[in-house]
Amino acid sequence: MDKEKNKTLGESEIRKSVRDFYTNIATGKEKTKVDSDNLNRALGYSEEQLKSVPEEANMGLGCGNPHEKAKPAIGETVLDLGCGKGFDVFIAAKAVGDEGYVIGVDSSIDMVEKARYIGKKRKFNNVDFRLGEIEYLPVADNTLDIVISNCVINLSTQKQQVYNEIHRVLKKGGRIGISDITQAKPLPQSVLDNPRMYGT
Repeated sequence: MDKEKNKTLGESEIRKSVRDFYTNIATGKEKTKVDSDNLNRALGYSEEQLKSVPEEANMGLGCGNPHEKAKPAIGETVLDLGCGKGFDVFIAAKAVGDEGYVIGVDSSIDMVEKARYIGKKRKFNNVDFRLGEIEYLPVADNTLDIVISNCVINLSTQKQQVYNEIHRVLKKGGRIGISDITQAKPLPQSVLDNPRMYGT
């Protein structure tokens, strides 16, 4: 067997693959093949939540509804890990009101720029989109009431470090709302060796 073809991807290759995939989605080079609204309804988002989100932020890339458990409330400060174009950030922004604040972090500059543009265009004054890695968050210690994430932590090659960062940035008594996928059994080598499988 050709050892080069059967070599599991390294951490830097995986990170690049994930970033490239989501950059291509942000720039329109790749398209998601789902009905975003129907998917989000199936994941538990309410009609009120869906109406509060700018259409261009709704990419249908989530796998759950992190707001169900986290329940952002008026005046709270929220962080969304892997925010994309801001879908969950904008929902949280409506929930926390003008007294609250929502930060979105993403590793794709294209996603961050799109989210900033949408937020400014739609006059969301209580949001901030930052370029960064979820393993090393650009957020101060003990400043957040809630951390949410929607189908992003599974993409990290350093999951324990992600949780260390969540613990660092949350205030005492802070909450998390995480929707994600888990692996029930080992994946075949053909999947592990395919860079595209790490983002999709």
